Amino acid sequence: MPYLESQLRLPVLETMRDGRSAWTERFWDREIRGGMSLSPRIDCSSLRLRESKPGYQADWHVAGEAVLIMVRQGVLRIGLRDETWRDFGTGDAFIAADRLHDGVVFDADVHGHTAQVVSELTLKAVHIKLSDFEL
Repeated sequence: MPYLESQLRLPVLETMRDGRSAWTERFWDREIRGGMSLSPRIDCSSLRLRESKPGYQADWHVAGEAVLIMVRQGVLRIGLRDETWRDFGTGDAFIAADRLHDGVVFDADVHGHTAQVVSELTLKAVHIKLSDFEL
């Protein structure tokens, strides 16, 4: 089966060796099938529909398990410890997969990321828990 030269790319929020969350990227080859460009199958275990009102803010936390987040409406801002942030708007997707290393207790001064709705629209998103997602 032929593959496109380009790859599907998604931002991934993961945990670095020092325990801090940081952005990386994951790439998948695209397969052409019947006029569609598809990634390989990614196994999922559950799906949740989310709505958060404008002004919603979550304090420092980790995803714990890999979750694909697809924004359907609004803008979700993810903040990191280095005071950088990324905004994800309608049609954007990313994987939140930051977690605590084995045996580590959550430290609100070191671990995790923040999330907030920064648009005037209610955030509508889909959270899909990924099975067997490996970084």
